[in-house]
Amino acid sequence: MLGLGRSGWAAARLLQACGAEVVAFDDKTPESLPEAGVKIKLHTGAPAVTADLAETFALGVLSPGIDPVVPLVQRFRRAGVRLISELELASSLDPTPTVAITGTNGKTTTTELTTAALAAAGIQTAAAGNIGVPWSELLLRETACDVVTLEVSSFQLERIESFRPRVAVWTNFTPDHLDRYPDVESYLAAKRRIFEFQTADDHAVINAREELPGIRARRTTFSAYLPDADFSLRDGRICFRRDPVIGLQELRLIGRHNAENVMCVLGIARALGIAFESVLPAIRAYRPQAHRCELLGEARGIRWVNDSKATNLDAVAQALKAIEGPVILIAGGKDKGFSFAPLADLVAERARHVILIGESAPRIAEEWRGRVSCELAGFSLRQGVEMAGAKAVAGDTILLAPGTSSFDMFKNYADRGDQFRSLAQAFLKDESSATNSTHFAPS
Repeated sequence: MLGLGRSGWAAARLLQACGAEVVAFDDKTPESLPEAGVKIKLHTGAPAVTADLAETFALGVLSPGIDPVVPLVQRFRRAGVRLISELELASSLDPTPTVAITGTNGKTTTTELTTAALAAAGIQTAAAGNIGVPWSELLLRETACDVVTLEVSSFQLERIESFRPRVAVWTNFTPDHLDRYPDVESYLAAKRRIFEFQTADDHAVINAREELPGIRARRTTFSAYLPDADFSLRDGRICFRRDPVIGLQELRLIGRHNAENVMCVLGIARALGIAFESVLPAIRAYRPQAHRCELLGEARGIRWVNDSKATNLDAVAQALKAIEGPVILIAGGKDKGFSFAPLADLVAERARHVILIGESAPRIAEEWRGRVSCELAGFSLRQGVEMAGAKAVAGDTILLAPGTSSFDMFKNYADRGDQFRSLAQAFLKDESSATNSTHFAPS
């Protein structure tokens, strides 16, 4: 095992249950690793990179969070060790049909919606992969699934050899992860591997706006922007080949991007032979997770929205398009190597003012110079919130949609979103108290 995150430990337990002798390598210190739940030989900390490779390894399982170019992985590659992902390992041991969902944005919402929809239709399933639990962990449970629902990242797909989903879903594609990939084409190629081992007996549910040649599976297309896709948006209703299926007013989700997520789920249902009527109650009842266009509250006519999960440009664009009225945008974070210039026109149109935070803030400000009104808040989210609150007027929405990852300032996007929520709620409380004080003050 190379890397001992949650999926690494799950793979180690699964391999051990299969009778394998497992040795694990991780450059973190032992106390910083998650609980193991299994006793195996460990090489940790700095010595993991220089540990003796005298053992004969039949297989190496690479955790998705580890970049294949790091010295630890390169040593195993030079030694000729076969390296696969945890996704490939579980796939090779589990014959259960899978629905695999990838794309730059919308994966988690679509995966959660799919899990709820299949359950409503009487199909035993569980969310796994990049969400929920590692697939390997599912295989150690006593309850079997009829279908495994997987959120799949490009990192997990890098090291597959035979992974073949019954239904492969492509939500969308936009540049991202250029801190890991040398160019956009490499990132795209990794994601496209989701279709690589499918046959004409399988299904591909794909965004009609994107070119994906060479897919052998049967295609179902969707788009909230193009009228001729199998699933399209007409007069506020999601339609299948022009026949209405569900109205947007019936959903607890906002924005065209979420309409497309619903289309993905309906496409999955069709591919599995499930009537739309069986999954619609679950779709209507679904509420998005925190940090995904999460409305935190309103005071003085100013709304606060937490979209910390917007970690790339397309996610920011979708959030801006989904909000009515002028926006005070809080953006910025880790510099992942891509340009924010493509967003300038939309931000100039939708955002009245922008507060920039984190490592990428100076570069974003330079790229938007002359087009967008920007202020820098350094590495302080608190200062950014205070600046946004001071700038906002009635009718504005203060939107946290960073457009990049959080690791320059926070543990992860959830930590960033939680801190923003706390700061916003304190601001909302203060505003509410001030309003009440003014209301009851003697004339």
